[in-house]
Amino acid sequence: MKLGLRLLLGFFVITGIAAFFILRVFVLEVRPSVREVMEDMLVDTANILAELARDDLARVPRGGTMEGTAFARAVSDYAARPVDVQIWGLRKQSLDYRVYLTDASGRVVFDSGLPHGGSAVGQDYSRWRDVARTLSGRYGARASREVQTDERTSVMYVAAPVKSGSTVIGVVTVAKPMNTVQKFVDRAERKILLQGAWLLGLSLAVGVLVTGWVVWSVRRLRRYAQQVQFGERTVAPRLSGELGELALAIDSMRERVEGREQLEQTVRALTHELKSPMTAIAGAAELLQEDIPAADREAFARQIKQQVERQRVLVERLLELSKLEHRRSLDHVESVDLGDCVDAAWARVAARAAHRGPTVEWLHRATATVRGERELLELAIGNLLDNAIDFSPPGSRLELRLDQTDGEVRFGLRDHGPGVEDYALPRLGERFFSTARPTADGEAGRKGSGLGLAIVREVAALHKGRLNVVNAAPGLRVELIIPSDFTLASQTSS
Repeated sequence: MKLGLRLLLGFFVITGIAAFFILRVFVLEVRPSVREVMEDMLVDTANILAELARDDLARVPRGGTMEGTAFARAVSDYAARPVDVQIWGLRKQSLDYRVYLTDASGRVVFDSGLPHGGSAVGQDYSRWRDVARTLSGRYGARASREVQTDERTSVMYVAAPVKSGSTVIGVVTVAKPMNTVQKFVDRAERKILLQGAWLLGLSLAVGVLVTGWVVWSVRRLRRYAQQVQFGERTVAPRLSGELGELALAIDSMRERVEGREQLEQTVRALTHELKSPMTAIAGAAELLQEDIPAADREAFARQIKQQVERQRVLVERLLELSKLEHRRSLDHVESVDLGDCVDAAWARVAARAAHRGPTVEWLHRATATVRGERELLELAIGNLLDNAIDFSPPGSRLELRLDQTDGEVRFGLRDHGPGVEDYALPRLGERFFSTARPTADGEAGRKGSGLGLAIVREVAALHKGRLNVVNAAPGLRVELIIPSDFTLASQTSS
């Protein structure tokens, strides 16, 4: 299972369980809380009525009733009052208290009426919990269901003692059906469930966003690591928090590892490359110490000069390549006409070309503009021309092409030299890998350093482009391919 699905599933499970228990607690607490509030109100009401009924109950003869008393008329008038009010959006159109009064023996002497009509006057309520407990000096209350299997038919009864001095002369009970407040309970539960659903949805949305951000960040890190693994030139992604610190740590580690590897490879290769010119210089210098003819002395001096120049070019190219390899992006991006870069590069090598013999022929030249650094592009094209001149036979020609296709600019260069063995083609562009340059008589001469094509590849990589090399039979064809919109290429690659 992918990381994103694991994170989202874990967040969903945790949020769902938490929401379930929270909503369950809220819902289960609503109904008991309403009962508790209603019971509290019934206690107050019962005690008020007990005080109001005291004098009338004290005057009732043994076996008599409360009919016709002021208390009975007041309660009857209460039950007959019309009512139509809005309570927080819910409509109330009935008064729902039932009030009954018993004497000290538990016999009902007054009843405002059962919920469905009728009267309990004269009945013995001494064994009912509300009456029995109150007569014994305790708190009396009960809840009875009209339909035993339906909790919504429950009626709550709360009693209070009617006292004359310190003597209990009766009990007044106030009853209220639970279904009269059920609509308030239902509305509260609906609100809780609705708000809970919104909360759950919001939590899941936050979870999706957080998971998406984490997965997006991890995928950027993974893509960066893969690009580094395949040797692509790229910049560490900018991320916040610990992931950003991890990206910087990976980038720093990569630079240290690459720097160490490059240093080791450079030292080994440079030592090998310097052996030959140093040996030649040492031999020529030793011979110059002897008494030799002037012509030989001049030849040896010229050889020393050539070898020193060879070392100078090697060091300069190595330094240039090292700077390019440590760059992760271009510093000054501008619109560059690649044809102008070719002209500038050719102007610098034209003297060498005239000396060695190859001529230039444009097969096609389009107006091609790219986004990049002019100096680096001129450097890369100059190295390609230098390389082609070295491998071109005298009197041959260099064929140039400049094409612009959808999204790409291609600079092509073909020489008519000996070409390269197929096995060596993939390695062209590696530092210190090169094939032997032909001499004037067609024989194989000295090998180059391979740094020229290595610089070209680095410049192409910085511009998000590439270098293609193929045998042309005869000769070699190279193509420097640069995206026409470097800005877009950079954004896409990152």
